[in-house]
Amino acid sequence: MKDLKIKLFADGAVLEEMISAYKEGVVKGFTTNPSLMKKAGITDYVSFAKEVITHIPDLPISFEVFTDNFDQMIREAEEIASWGDNVYVKIPITNSYGELSIPLIKDLSKKAVKLNVTAILTLEQVQQVVDAFTPGTHNIVSVFAGRIADTGIDPIPTMKKAAEICHQKPNTELLWASSRELLNIFQAEECNCDIITCTPDILRKLSNVGKDLTQLSLETVQMFSKDSKDLGFSIL
Repeated sequence: MKDLKIKLFADGAVLEEMISAYKEGVVKGFTTNPSLMKKAGITDYVSFAKEVITHIPDLPISFEVFTDNFDQMIREAEEIASWGDNVYVKIPITNSYGELSIPLIKDLSKKAVKLNVTAILTLEQVQQVVDAFTPGTHNIVSVFAGRIADTGIDPIPTMKKAAEICHQKPNTELLWASSRELLNIFQAEECNCDIITCTPDILRKLSNVGKDLTQLSLETVQMFSKDSKDLGFSIL
């Protein structure tokens, strides 16, 4: 893992897990989204976000806007950006009506708001977003490689081309989003992605990197054996 150039970001909205990942020093940033917050039972978005920033003041953290109205989205984005210098504002590539966010992205980028444009799945969207960024600003382009794979399409060619597009503009980083397994880290590295965001479950598997497969086979059998005993199963 030490030889990898790609940055690991933790994806989640459980404060304790975020603080733990921060203290361990493996991850280089954090991402959140409304679905993760719903799952974590967050009831006060602003209080949660500001508490996170208190504990994690010096690594990039992405917080997403909520509204579908672009005028309101600008106000939300500016408020979120004011929370800290390490904050990136997550803007979806479209609102829920399918209306492109490109004019909004252009506006916010001109104001030097750090953006993380999310829910991107096509190269056309990647190009539109990168073109919308003001030169010299810091931005993240989140392409949902895992969701591309969920449709039966290999995301690797898309991610390689997306990296080429993103790297045409300085300070624009490509993020491999919706990771499904630890292997995605190495795939993202091969595609020249700058960042990959992983759930705590995937991050916990980092200790398996380089493990002898024979030993892992034995540990798997031992797990099955323990679980069988715990269940009290008997065939004869």
